[in-house]
Amino acid sequence: MHTPLHQADFLTAGAPREAAIRIQRAVAPAQPRDAVASARLSATALGVYEARLDGAPVSDSVLDPGWNAYEWRLPFQSWDVTEAVRGGSGDLSLEVLLGNGWYRGDLGFEGANANYGEEIAVALALELVFDDGTVQTVATDPEWTAETSEVLRNSLYNGETIDARLRGVPGEALAVQTVEVDRSRLVAQAGPPVKRQETLHPERIWASPSGRTLVDFGQNLVGWVRVTVQGPRGAELVLRHAEVLEDGELGTRPLRAAQATDVFVLSGGEDVFEPTLTFHGFRYVEVTGWPGELHAEDLEAVVVHSEMRRLGSFECSDPLVTQLVRNSVWGQKGNFLSVPTDCPQRDERLGWTGDIAAYAASASFQFDTADFLHDWLEDLHAETRHSPAGIVPIVVPDVLKYAHFGDDFAFPALGATAIWGDAAVWVPEALWWAYGDRDRLAAHYPAMVLHLESVERALSPSGLWDEGFQFGDWLDPDAPPENPAAAKADPYVVATACLYRSASFAAEAAEILGKAVDAERWRALAERTRAAFQEHYVEDGRVRSDCVTVYALAICFGLLDDVDRERAADRLAELVRAGDYRVTTGFAGTPFVTWALSDTGHVEDAYRLLREKENPSWLYPVTMGATTVWERWDSMLPDGSINPGEMTSFNHYALGAVVDWIHQVVGGVRPAEPGYAKVRIEPVPGPGITWARTRYESAAGEIAAHWSTEDEAFVLDVRIPDGVPAEIVLPGGAAHEVVGGEHRFVA
Repeated sequence: MHTPLHQADFLTAGAPREAAIRIQRAVAPAQPRDAVASARLSATALGVYEARLDGAPVSDSVLDPGWNAYEWRLPFQSWDVTEAVRGGSGDLSLEVLLGNGWYRGDLGFEGANANYGEEIAVALALELVFDDGTVQTVATDPEWTAETSEVLRNSLYNGETIDARLRGVPGEALAVQTVEVDRSRLVAQAGPPVKRQETLHPERIWASPSGRTLVDFGQNLVGWVRVTVQGPRGAELVLRHAEVLEDGELGTRPLRAAQATDVFVLSGGEDVFEPTLTFHGFRYVEVTGWPGELHAEDLEAVVVHSEMRRLGSFECSDPLVTQLVRNSVWGQKGNFLSVPTDCPQRDERLGWTGDIAAYAASASFQFDTADFLHDWLEDLHAETRHSPAGIVPIVVPDVLKYAHFGDDFAFPALGATAIWGDAAVWVPEALWWAYGDRDRLAAHYPAMVLHLESVERALSPSGLWDEGFQFGDWLDPDAPPENPAAAKADPYVVATACLYRSASFAAEAAEILGKAVDAERWRALAERTRAAFQEHYVEDGRVRSDCVTVYALAICFGLLDDVDRERAADRLAELVRAGDYRVTTGFAGTPFVTWALSDTGHVEDAYRLLREKENPSWLYPVTMGATTVWERWDSMLPDGSINPGEMTSFNHYALGAVVDWIHQVVGGVRPAEPGYAKVRIEPVPGPGITWARTRYESAAGEIAAHWSTEDEAFVLDVRIPDGVPAEIVLPGGAAHEVVGGEHRFVA
């Protein structure tokens, strides 16, 4: 795609590595500004940037251009600035603040310090079209000037330092330099922009046992704190962020090396600080250096994430289950910031493919993820296509290929991986069922092929995926904190089961796309895999390693014949009961265990598993005050101390994937055809929940279901968009066909 940006130079300047650079130019328009018929500003950066026209921001987005696989796809943003241009007079003032962002973010963990390059740079082009049809293009070139700014330090992990004394005064002049960039990488931004979404005010301000000032915003969130303050010129205000407290103080150990600290230097007048070149995952803030008494109105937490329209909602008679779903929603907000990340707070924040593979269906009910996940899948395809062995990376964008791990950290040698690699198939599958977009399915299909071909090369002669490293049932609660891969489930049983699911959907996708030869190829792979699974891993309904996860996968993915399926279902329920309804699954089994139980008639066991409150369980964190989903079932121990493991996040959505089952089985709202072109309303009541209300905003309109049990009767009220067919299935199996409208059923 050709844009005026192809004429623009990428500019940088020699400033300290942590500082943000201001690059600017005054331009005389070729004609009076009121003769401008249209004006469009386009920009992108290696780093993050904020563009201003005549001193005013050109957009309400932040952290542009976001994070993509920069080597292959460098997105640019474009804004209509006609009104801003026509509304002024004289020269146009163009200004860009350039920060490190993800490009030079020292990303990763264990000292990886992964970067795409050491030179950040920005390119900008303003195209003016005058009433007489003439066009003037103003683009970045070596004639622009650069200077230091009031942002002395900016780091996604570590925070930002802003010196208000430097505002409104010229900075130190810097020599402008150009950076060579392949313009063929430029693509129009496909994903939604990152924006400020809402603000929260402090719920409590108090002194900790050590005398430090602490602030609680009442919700684990992602963004930053906007501060309004007046104090002595040169005084420093320091804000440290964390998700939890421990022993009454800020619990920063889970952040690992991330400092998550903002420093504001006061001007002497009234200052407003907003650190927009960083972000933090936090609920609590420790404030040091506040002049005088701190009041709630002095601070507000700004919630930041990619723009996504809310589609689904759920509530029920059990307030803890309702809160669990709310926690999932907040976890998605915090981790859908440019890319779907594992966590938003510590020295990581990477696009782990396994997390979104587990969670994509849940995410796509809660919010409209179509563009967000499509953009990410484009990166996944690009990274996979350019990888030496055509293997889906474990993180997308794959910044870990630039990691500098030390000798004391041994990262496993990775080939194709189940669940993590299966994101190439499972995420498009979730999008297909949520939105039914055939063109997008076609766009995502090539990455499915690459993944399956990489797995085919890894199979043993037996047809099993039983060689090489696998993450397996990652974070099984019975695994030791220092070894989260040491699960009860045989990792190769998990991998082979996942291959069957992926090959099966790839065959379905190929059929939909008119690729008959491919469909037959993947169908044959699926059949061979199923046969090998049954031959080597199943005996009289028992699945190798005999634990909840392997039964859940075997049942949900359709790997068992009828007799074995019935035996496996009974064994699954037996194991769940024997475990006193505590959760015993990790990343692999958690999205599927309640499905496997309810689909095989063990509804009471599924509900008891969902509603268990003792650790480990979905509701244990809720009883501990969680407002997001935790990485570990026991990220916080019952005594209020933080889990001793080095991997302990309090905002990780993967284990919240049970909400997909809650929406569809407890709530009863299901797609009968992709994109809800046909709807199935089939709530399955269970013990402990007496009513549930679910809504979903489909492309055709709102779908809603509200059921309750009253005086031994089951009452179901539904709303279906006009013209949309729906099948209503009541407890006991009675079915009704309706088309649109509002309906009540009593059973």
